[in-house]
Amino acid sequence: MQTVEQIAEAIIRREGGFVNDPDDPGGATNFGVTVHAMRRLGLDLDADGDVDVADVRMLDKAHAREIFLKHYFYGPHLDRLPKPLQPSVFDMYVNAGAQAVMLLQDLLNAMGLSIAVDGALGPQTVKAARNAMLMAPVHLVDAYGIARRNYYYRLADRRPSSRKYARSKDGGKGGWIRRAEEFMSARYHLSKQDHCNRISHWG
Repeated sequence: MQTVEQIAEAIIRREGGFVNDPDDPGGATNFGVTVHAMRRLGLDLDADGDVDVADVRMLDKAHAREIFLKHYFYGPHLDRLPKPLQPSVFDMYVNAGAQAVMLLQDLLNAMGLSIAVDGALGPQTVKAARNAMLMAPVHLVDAYGIARRNYYYRLADRRPSSRKYARSKDGGKGGWIRRAEEFMSARYHLSKQDHCNRISHWG
């Protein structure tokens, strides 16, 4: 079982270095930390009175790791989840914030565990997640991964500018889809044909 520190290091490797893609609502990003997140945290690294792209460029891996652990894992209480769920939910939280918890809450409701879908990991959600792990110890992590993959497809359905994150240039799986499937058993990975069928209406 990976430690949370190892999970954070894997997220940093997965995210890569500095990018400033105009189609990414997150804006300038370095090691997965967005300029919006840095503004929210008040990370004026160059001490010039504002938080902008220059500060994002200055962020190093050690600082990104610290941010992830403090604000994306322990801050939202992901450590209270069953350990097998933690890597995928943590990775998703870095990628999509509280939506990661909302996906889990939707899944738990679909399993008959009635809880609020509010993006917060309170006592009810934690208890429901632990009960769900007892109910489906072999399948819960895969079910969350499938829900995550479906979320990315739906997002790209609605937002054409984001389709390049779900579909590669050759029509195969884009980074979002491969990322979701990293946390799923291979038997639940879509074939290239299934993927192409899913996105065929994108044109």
